Amino acid sequence: MQQVYTCYNGKFISASEPIFTADNRSFRYGDGCFETMRAVRGEVQLSELHFERLMASLHLLHFDAPHNFTRTYFTRLIAELCSRNNHNRLARVRLTIFRSDGGLYDPVNNHPNFIIQSWELDRQVMELNDKGLVIDVFSEARKSCDKYATIKSNNCLPYIMAAMYGKQHRLNETILLNSHGRVADTTIANLFIVDDKKLITPPLSEGCVCGVMRKHIIDMDLPFKVIEKPLTIADLENADEIFLTNAITGVRWVGQFRDNNYGNATAVILHELLHEGVL
Repeated sequence: MQQVYTCYNGKFISASEPIFTADNRSFRYGDGCFETMRAVRGEVQLSELHFERLMASLHLLHFDAPHNFTRTYFTRLIAELCSRNNHNRLARVRLTIFRSDGGLYDPVNNHPNFIIQSWELDRQVMELNDKGLVIDVFSEARKSCDKYATIKSNNCLPYIMAAMYGKQHRLNETILLNSHGRVADTTIANLFIVDDKKLITPPLSEGCVCGVMRKHIIDMDLPFKVIEKPLTIADLENADEIFLTNAITGVRWVGQFRDNNYGNATAVILHELLHEGVL
């Protein structure tokens, strides 16, 4: 059986080796953030956007990032980890940052530690889903609209509860609303609707995570107009299409939201544009 490795603070160790104690601040408080990335042949896709977001998150969380915390440094470690784990074709990579041990709610220091993990991905994640997703709203938690809501935080409790709700109700994905009762995002994705050939997604001020694929789509030169605008439940019900985006799968189209059914014509075009020449 092949040895599986984890990268802990730049050192490659066995994935089964214990890393932290019960004093770990991420374990105690969710004190940190993470990036989930897709690597193709050891190369992180959309790496510039991933590490732009990571550095912005570290700044918001008041970490004292060392000078070597650069995109070049982390992508080199990721490439080596994928090679060691034989994840050379297609991999899911998670980079987790957490604050050093010590203190109660107020930390002793703001030095960041990190763990990098990799998992092999099936080629199927690069294909557009052939059956539309079934989604609905998780109403038992609301996302705030403050400046921390956009971070991929190690404190993921609302998303965990939403995912459990989705599993219990046989949903493929679950929508989280913000404190105003409008759409924020879903358990693992940002949400777009198509309305009269326009792509519409909630702005960051609505409490959604600052998704890398979301930003990439907004910045792309597309044959569609992309608009950031608050979305209500009624907007979803009246949409021509709904699709979800994240850095691993790209685009997944929604076939059903409550009693409403949707097509995927725009999602098909967008998927082809996003994956052209990737593999």
